[in-house]
Amino acid sequence: MSSEARPGTPLIELRDVTKVFTTAGRGRVTALDGIDLTIEAGDIFAIIGYSGAGKSTLVRLINALERVTSGRVIVDGIDLTTLSERRLREVRRGIGMIFQQFNLLRSRTVFGNVAYPLKIAGWSKADIEKRVAELLNFVGILDKAWHYPDQLSGGQKQRVGIARALATNPKILLADESTSALDPETTADVLRLLKRVNTELGVTIVVITHEMEVVREIADRVAVLDSGRIIEQGRVLDVFTDPQHETTRRFVGTVLRDQPEGTNLERIRARHPGRLVTARVRDDRNIGAVLSNAHARHGVSFEIVYGGIKELAGQSFGGLTLELIGDDSGVDALIAELREITEVQEVAS
Repeated sequence: MSSEARPGTPLIELRDVTKVFTTAGRGRVTALDGIDLTIEAGDIFAIIGYSGAGKSTLVRLINALERVTSGRVIVDGIDLTTLSERRLREVRRGIGMIFQQFNLLRSRTVFGNVAYPLKIAGWSKADIEKRVAELLNFVGILDKAWHYPDQLSGGQKQRVGIARALATNPKILLADESTSALDPETTADVLRLLKRVNTELGVTIVVITHEMEVVREIADRVAVLDSGRIIEQGRVLDVFTDPQHETTRRFVGTVLRDQPEGTNLERIRARHPGRLVTARVRDDRNIGAVLSNAHARHGVSFEIVYGGIKELAGQSFGGLTLELIGDDSGVDALIAELREITEVQEVAS
């Protein structure tokens, strides 16, 4: 690959990419259709979608383990669609990959697993020993160097996978459902480690996942994939706080449910007979100021009855269900004022 890419410059570009597979049972299947995507150097970019959306196919195009049917894949200024297999092997050394099921060699120790790509690349024994020690120390399992994979926990196995993926000093790390096999506490540890890889080593990370919580925790930008097409993309903060597509709204709803439903709604209505509304909350939208002066301006008081606030990209975001208490004209005026700065809707019975 070329010299170090500057943060904020395109590192990965997919231009009108289509991938079609021919299968015995279903004939021609379009896995990806007209994908346009730009990932900048230094980003943690998440690609999210449900099973069958085309996520894993997309990530395999980035390192050319699959060839496009049409379109271009440009990585660090190099059009992968024009390269021979020999040249592609050289380019792949700059792209690390970690997997859901770890893909460790059971017959090799932790040290041997991390050393393996360095041996393939022709590193000297002394350089291999130094590099492996550095990486195992970085991921926090230097004391497990001579253990075998079967002796490790799931989180430890994934740390080995991360160390192995970083062995040849890649600029890009592809993480394909890398936390799906882990429990929540271990997932949090691995995500913190990936964040360190990004901030301390300057590695651009592409995260493939079906878990919006993973996106919330570490990603800068996100693309939502549905049936082989990108239906929405942008900054994580923007996509979370103002999702435009129904599929995206379902994903966001798995992280933050701000509107009560079913028996929960019935219980809330029994305790709160006033008009209920939901409001999106975000740091740069001054909802608090509007609500704090609501009684003086409109004769309306309020009570928070449901919802929650979380941190995302250094800002608070979330949704609240509010009971607005006052005459209808005052409540209508307050709702109109809130709608000038955020998304507000009344809760249906």
